[in-house]
Amino acid sequence: MNASAMDLFLCFVGKTTVRIWGLTPRRRIFRVLSAAGFHPVEVDPADLRECAAVLLFRGDYLIDDRLVKQLARTRDTMLQIDDGGRSIPVAAHVSAGLATRISEYIETGAEDPSIRELRIETPESLSLSFQAGLLKFDPPFVLQVSAERRHALERRLFDWSYKGVTDVITKWVWPVPARWTVGCCVRWGIRPNHVTAAGLVLVVLAGGLFACGQYGWGLVAGWLMTFLDTVDGKLARVTVASSRFGHYFDHLIDLIHPPVWYMLWGIGLTTDQGGSMGVSMTALLWLIVVGYASGRLAEGLFQWVLGQFGIFCWRPVDSFFRLVTARRNPNLFLLTVSVLAGRPEIGLLSVAVWTVVTSLFLWMRLVWAAGTRIRRGPLVSWFTDADRHRYDRTLAWRLFTGRTTG
Repeated sequence: MNASAMDLFLCFVGKTTVRIWGLTPRRRIFRVLSAAGFHPVEVDPADLRECAAVLLFRGDYLIDDRLVKQLARTRDTMLQIDDGGRSIPVAAHVSAGLATRISEYIETGAEDPSIRELRIETPESLSLSFQAGLLKFDPPFVLQVSAERRHALERRLFDWSYKGVTDVITKWVWPVPARWTVGCCVRWGIRPNHVTAAGLVLVVLAGGLFACGQYGWGLVAGWLMTFLDTVDGKLARVTVASSRFGHYFDHLIDLIHPPVWYMLWGIGLTTDQGGSMGVSMTALLWLIVVGYASGRLAEGLFQWVLGQFGIFCWRPVDSFFRLVTARRNPNLFLLTVSVLAGRPEIGLLSVAVWTVVTSLFLWMRLVWAAGTRIRRGPLVSWFTDADRHRYDRTLAWRLFTGRTTG
């Protein structure tokens, strides 16, 4: 067997042809490990002794991405789950000398003295519940795959892919249609970057319509773009199709287009409409741009200097405030209400005021966090295992995790 120094050898025990979001569990594990920088190579059980170390997986279980990556980094470890008081081995990372016997144990469950040489872990013992990238507390999962459970498993994986702390529209309006749209994308072979590219077209279309004063149609394009912005991220996560290009492509669009939209909205106002606000258009647009930039700066400084996690995950008040923070979706809501009322200029004024208020709040929280760190040491997110017990039964915990207990 030819192998390179970068190969990570995998062997699967048991299998299923059931696809969850278009992927079998085996194929998903390959994608997860490849995306994490490994070079996974599947080996035949007969070749196990020729490998320095082997990752063994049950091929009929859906295993959380975090557990797969953690196991790949940790030798001499077995992952087990509890099923009604019975321990079921689902994966292991072992040396070649143990690989055959541990493979048989995973397949049959027959006890073997070799198990004593391994560290036994469970999804709960690995303390991987806080997902900084998705801004939420979500314990890792291991779920058996079957045709009867496919829809439930797809729902579970989609919910796992959704950010916990976000704006009110994304959190409570988009989930159901987004899940349906992601399913359509999987069936039709549409990739996340295709969705992001369609969103970019809508960004340009909405901006052009705003500049022409066609606010109604511009808002239709804008809202559709925000919906696709939700879809592309979820599609990338459930199909493990994220890429560095896609990540920066999506985030660059998200970062730049909101203030551009507001400026084009101002261009679309007639002289009479602009003059009715009692403030110059130039001053209003400067307030929006500077307020937006300063708010983003406060968020960045918190994460880079103080918390090593996002400011909106620090305390419940910060997570609540993210629901209505002056980002694109809450601002689009203000603009939509103003157009329905026939006063688009009031919408722009509202965006300016709310952007300034939001930025001031973020800078207040940043200063407060700096003082807290000086007095008490490193900051801890209320979503982490170390701190979450303080909030387990609060309204905030139920809203942002869907759980009432640990």
